[in-house]
Amino acid sequence: MTYAELRKALNVLGIGERATMAEVRKRQRDLVKKYHPDSGGDDGERIRQVNEAYGLVLRYLGEYRFSFAEAEFYEQNPEERLRRQFMADPLWGGGEGDDG
Repeated sequence: MTYAELRKALNVLGIGERATMAEVRKRQRDLVKKYHPDSGGDDGERIRQVNEAYGLVLRYLGEYRFSFAEAEFYEQNPEERLRRQFMADPLWGGGEGDDG
């Protein structure tokens, strides 16, 4: 798979550069419902494109190496980053000697 193929698949699904697996699944389901004949749609080609794009994204995610680095954790969890940054500050309820 090339990056261009991945970008094309994301465009078909209408997904930006960051998405959770749940968001990807929901978007695929919503699009298939939208274009399905039972829902008033009649675009079998569009459903095929959506399902192919979904399969490609799933393959990419299946091969993706997740980062468990501390910096990545705080990037994905900004509330924890803020809590860690300010937890010892007396202004925010922390006290001296709090190590967290």
